[in-house]
Amino acid sequence: MTETLGVTVPHFAYGDVSYSVAEEMKRGSVIGNIGKDLGLGITTLSSRKARIDTDGNDKRYCDINLSTGDLIVTDRIDREGLCGKKATCVLKEELVLENPLELHRVSIHVQDINDNAPQFSEDLISFEIRESAVKGAKFALTEAHDADIGTNTVQRYSLQNNEHFTINVATEGGGRKHSELVLVKELDREQEKELKLLLSAVDGGSPQRSGTATIHVTVLDANDNAPVFSQAVYKVSLPENSPVDTVVVTVSATDADEGPNGDITYNFDHLSEDHVSLFSLDHKTGEIRVVGSVDYETETSIELRVRAKDGPGLTSYSTVIIDITDVNDNPPVISLKSLTNPIPENVSPGTEVGIINVQDRDSESNRQVRCSIQQGAPFKLVPSIKNYYSLVTTGQLDRELVSDYNITITATDEGSPPLSSSKTVQLSVADINDNPPVFEEQSYSAYVSENNKPGSTLCSVTARDPDWRQNGTVIYSLLPGEVNGAPVSSYVSVNGDTGVIHAVRSFDYEQFRSFKVQVMARDNGSPPLSSNVTVSSVCSYRIWSPKLHTEPLWCPK
Repeated sequence: MTETLGVTVPHFAYGDVSYSVAEEMKRGSVIGNIGKDLGLGITTLSSRKARIDTDGNDKRYCDINLSTGDLIVTDRIDREGLCGKKATCVLKEELVLENPLELHRVSIHVQDINDNAPQFSEDLISFEIRESAVKGAKFALTEAHDADIGTNTVQRYSLQNNEHFTINVATEGGGRKHSELVLVKELDREQEKELKLLLSAVDGGSPQRSGTATIHVTVLDANDNAPVFSQAVYKVSLPENSPVDTVVVTVSATDADEGPNGDITYNFDHLSEDHVSLFSLDHKTGEIRVVGSVDYETETSIELRVRAKDGPGLTSYSTVIIDITDVNDNPPVISLKSLTNPIPENVSPGTEVGIINVQDRDSESNRQVRCSIQQGAPFKLVPSIKNYYSLVTTGQLDRELVSDYNITITATDEGSPPLSSSKTVQLSVADINDNPPVFEEQSYSAYVSENNKPGSTLCSVTARDPDWRQNGTVIYSLLPGEVNGAPVSSYVSVNGDTGVIHAVRSFDYEQFRSFKVQVMARDNGSPPLSSNVTVSSVCSYRIWSPKLHTEPLWCPK
């Protein structure tokens, strides 16, 4: 498939998608319609909470527009800042959908644009050349650096027209171009003591960009040997977090000349601002030391260019490649991606109630993470896709026993020593109307006296319901029935809120000696639950007329 700058082209592989995009696109620019490319409709994207997550990177450069399915730029994408001189630059993102959990890898190939001009590390390049120098003598020039890659980097050098020098440009195996000043006509110090020439470096972008430096030649009398490094490339390993003042490597160059012509000084060439704060170079000994915090998670390999220069100005270069090794200095990070809260108490065991994501920025075994959950709670973690876990129930919940859970999740990496972190997830159990009201007594007795006043209290019933709010609110009522052939409601009534039973009228012992009524307690749930209890009269008092003496208590058998 052909990729064109500024044009996004999707690729598919097992549900994954890849795009090509030019760096420095404006925020809000459309990269591509990831919904269409993955066959996902707008409704599906919204209902399944589609979102873009980063893969091991805290910064997110794109997001999904749920209204259109477009993948859009949300932050500045600078290829040079992200990938430096790497030939390919890929941002790894993930499209996450829920219910069920589904993960699609999204690769964004960042293409270079010509947004950097060549630059020389020195505005003034000085040489002291003896007048005895022969035609064909070569003098290495400082390289021009262009942060871009491919054709957008330095393609050619040119030198201001003059009668003494021309420029020779060579290309190294890796494509790096370096130039040499070549003497084509002998110098005559008595006629001309110094020369100033303009050196230009031009890249191959469209439009082209260029940078310049001035070459200052002082005509002397003879330094014919340039410094020679003991190694063209120095390769070393350095653990991240190495203490300040740690010696990384010592570079060494020799010069066959004597006296000032053989005195060598060392300097970094084209050292970036980030690396200036990390390393120092002893100008006399060539010793490179750590001066800042080296972080594997920021940069795994660092390349330094070192210049050796003798007294008159002859120069040679060497490369120092520092491989940063990982140290277990990052604990796992637990992120709660989704949570069902509260949870109905009647959910089935095995129900997914949350999604957990665990990331560790370290590498290899230092980033391998084990997750665990506290014992005693009816929940467990089930590994899902990649570094995702599902939080599921393991047993039946009962709000009346436990209404809230504080679940502690612990993630531990396999580094030495291991690092761990914890996150507490708070879950509430939602009430279901699963308990009917229960009377405090199996039956109740009502104490009745003859000639009682209507409205007088006979007894009180009480029922309890452990459910919550309306599910636990109890309402009392009389069940339909008859007493002496008349409706029970013509004799007694019950207060629906308190359960207090009142006499509706006065009782006559000669006509009415005992009764039984059924009281129902019902909750306000949906559907409501209820239970019944029997209330029976116990004793009556009889008034003996005409003596107006109260006879002994009569209790029906």
